[in-house]
Amino acid sequence: MDAWVRFSAQSQARERLCRAAQYACSLLGHALQKHGASPELQKQIRQLESHLSLGRKLLRLGNSADALESAKRAVHLSDVVLRFCITVSHLNRALYFACDNVLWAGKSGLAPRVDQEKWAQRSFRYYLFSLIMNLSRDAYEIRLLMEQESSACSRRLKAPGGGAPGGIGNAGPGGPASPGRGLPHLALKLQLRVLLLARVLRGHPPLLLDVVRNACDLFIPLDKLGLWRCGPGVVGLCGLVSSILSLLTLICPWLRLKP
Repeated sequence: MDAWVRFSAQSQARERLCRAAQYACSLLGHALQKHGASPELQKQIRQLESHLSLGRKLLRLGNSADALESAKRAVHLSDVVLRFCITVSHLNRALYFACDNVLWAGKSGLAPRVDQEKWAQRSFRYYLFSLIMNLSRDAYEIRLLMEQESSACSRRLKAPGGGAPGGIGNAGPGGPASPGRGLPHLALKLQLRVLLLARVLRGHPPLLLDVVRNACDLFIPLDKLGLWRCGPGVVGLCGLVSSILSLLTLICPWLRLKP
């Protein structure tokens, strides 16, 4: 099992490069169709996208084992919320990759009787559940960091001569929330929360990268399952952005969100 996981990890960069090329083709195909390019050129782009998709499925063979190993490691996390979100996400990824392997067998001709539409819908459902768990984990980590940052700002304000940078926490007496000084109290609180959120994300690039990547990926299963039709242009753009960010985490490992 460990040897296969190591081999699978070595193919991640190739798979993500193929993913970026696939969604670039999807975006290019949409642009060509919109601008009235020749049908022959559009057909060639669609064929290239289909070949890249099939190649990605081949590179992902065995990724279920990697996902299961990650789920086994996540079970031992001390934080209950992180343990639940990460474990369930990895289990759904394992099921997604298993469905993807069945699809590869069907498209490659090894299992011609496979109902590809049914298995594709199953794989995208598991993919969607995995992304929901990832975004839930991101939201939980953001909440923890915002609470820590808010507490730190409060301590700085209470200290002699203290003050919170960027205006965070300066809504006390005589501040902008005083009567006749402008924004209503509720609007000011919202503004301060947004500033705090921006400060937290700016100070934690791996978390920001993970939020953007998962948010972009979310449009793909939503469109494929018919829950929210985005169109091939939006799907191609989101898939390309997500793929580039995934490659960035391979090039700069410190940008990968841990655990």
